[in-house]
Amino acid sequence: MNTQIEALVNNIEKIIVGKRTSIVKVICAMLSEGHILIEDVPGVGKTRLVSALASSVDGKFNRIQLTPDIMPSDIVGFSMINPQTRELEYKTGAAMCNFLLADEINRASPKAQSSLLEVMEEHQISLDGVTMRLPAPFMVMATQNPVETYGTYHLPEAQMDRFIMKISMGYPTPEEELDIISRSETNEFTEKLAAVMTVDDVMQHIASVKQVRCTDSVKKYIVDLLNASRSSDLIKLGASPRAGIALLKAAKAYAYIDSRDYVVPDDVKAVMSAVLSHRLMLSPKGKSAFGTAEEVMEQVALTVPAPVE
Repeated sequence: MNTQIEALVNNIEKIIVGKRTSIVKVICAMLSEGHILIEDVPGVGKTRLVSALASSVDGKFNRIQLTPDIMPSDIVGFSMINPQTRELEYKTGAAMCNFLLADEINRASPKAQSSLLEVMEEHQISLDGVTMRLPAPFMVMATQNPVETYGTYHLPEAQMDRFIMKISMGYPTPEEELDIISRSETNEFTEKLAAVMTVDDVMQHIASVKQVRCTDSVKKYIVDLLNASRSSDLIKLGASPRAGIALLKAAKAYAYIDSRDYVVPDDVKAVMSAVLSHRLMLSPKGKSAFGTAEEVMEQVALTVPAPVE
């Protein structure tokens, strides 16, 4: 693993126990200049993971707790008249930062959710005829709880497509849970992490990820996976070309984290489910046979031969 990336992972593991795979995927999304959605039941550390990453990078971190009464202006900001100058002045919203934690994003109203579309896709805010660029790097890290539906608003497909990855953390093993409970007695989880990376470091890593090479055979493998998702009778709506671009970016970042300047098929396989599953709509057959899009995508991928690199 890249030395500085490993230091970042180790720093986050001071707070997050036994979830190295999830940590690596969140970092992978960051280095891909993408956004990530963490969907899981309450109490497994979704918000803590996001906060730990933001604390480990010396950038500006904002958190917004999304509820039905949150307004778009709370997210993107608003203009108001300065009584002294009699001119409009922009007052920043939560999105004007490097890392935005959108906690329980599915509790925001569709109006508030839609205010994130331009922010996530264009990394900018357009307000009163003025366009303002967001600082770089910029990353939205959203959480949602899949088991509570009362008072929630399902994210539309266009919004889901803005996230390069969707991951779930899952429950810890009994040994990990014992460690978590023991650490809670010593207040280790309440200590603020020291930053081990600057935003300039992150931008240098992002630039290096873009230089990672990918052969035509691996690119064809990605295209074959996309086409397999579109032709499978388990899937009603397959992956889009944008999903293929996202899969290539994530595979490059995964290879870079593994200290390689080239992509291998295993890199694609490692991030495939996280990148593609939330962009799919399952057919009734897929829902009855497997239940989750991740399981369906893994099954579909078995029908696609990987190139020998």
